[in-house]
Amino acid sequence: MRVAISGAGGLIGSALAGSLRADGHEVVRLVRSPTRAEAPDAIAWDPLAGTIDRSGLEGVDGVVHLAGAGVGDKRWTDARKQEVLESRTRGTGLLAQTLTELDAPPSVLVSGSAIGFYGDRGDEELTEAKPPGGGFLANLVIAWEQAAQPAREAGIRTVLARTGIVLSTEGGAFPKMVLPFRFGVGGPYGSGRQWFSWVTLADEVAALRFLLEAGDVEGPVNITSPGSVRNKDFAKALGRALHRPAFIPVPELALKLVLGGQMAEEMTFFSQRVVPAALEGAGFRFAHPDVDAGLAAALGKSDQTGGANDSSDSDDGRAS
Repeated sequence: MRVAISGAGGLIGSALAGSLRADGHEVVRLVRSPTRAEAPDAIAWDPLAGTIDRSGLEGVDGVVHLAGAGVGDKRWTDARKQEVLESRTRGTGLLAQTLTELDAPPSVLVSGSAIGFYGDRGDEELTEAKPPGGGFLANLVIAWEQAAQPAREAGIRTVLARTGIVLSTEGGAFPKMVLPFRFGVGGPYGSGRQWFSWVTLADEVAALRFLLEAGDVEGPVNITSPGSVRNKDFAKALGRALHRPAFIPVPELALKLVLGGQMAEEMTFFSQRVVPAALEGAGFRFAHPDVDAGLAAALGKSDQTGGANDSSDSDDGRAS
């Protein structure tokens, strides 16, 4: 199988590329750097300029699109939110439209998405059939997913991979979550009653590979462990895994001062109890279905395959 990956320098993309190559598949990377674009396994593109080396995509069997500016990398000014939005909608739209114009289009596009789609939903169990919520992240994901529509309309099987927080010490949000615990000052965010939906890097990669080959699966697919937990229970489990206390709550006001009010609210206090109904219904089985197993895998490194995060062409390993 020949697979094109955007965001191949990021946490998820590099792990996926390594997994595919290890099994003998050919991977080609969509890259923006002129120097890296000269590599034999690279396809040059510039989403904001609207340019892409169309010939490099001819004959690929599948495409996994993961590129986009990191949602949690910087404070949410109006300019930053616009940058995050355009990095996703322009890139997705350019890639989806280009695939429809190929002489030999791929059979599948797995387009990155996120559980931010659901907004703040309390204790509600969120399958793929649930409607969107509200807020910046929900509106972002709605526009992001809509940008992939040209591929679906052209008959390319299109999967919208709504990913939760990816647990890996190699990058994304997880190392920032672990740090306070290592110093003995970890604990839940605020009350800790909000639901926290996560997935290990190993299961994320396995799910993406499953979706590349699962010919009857399309549309939105939640990539989160079936073992979602409340934030306070995740904090307790992380404390156990690190042999550190986990009883010092992070005050809501403190996070809002550090991150900004809207960013802190949506990224740390929104409650999302996400259920991977489509994946499990299609026969996918998680290697790490509960939080203790997930944290052991994430912290043990033995079955995690992530690489260093390359900010120039990267996914950010977290829900948006």
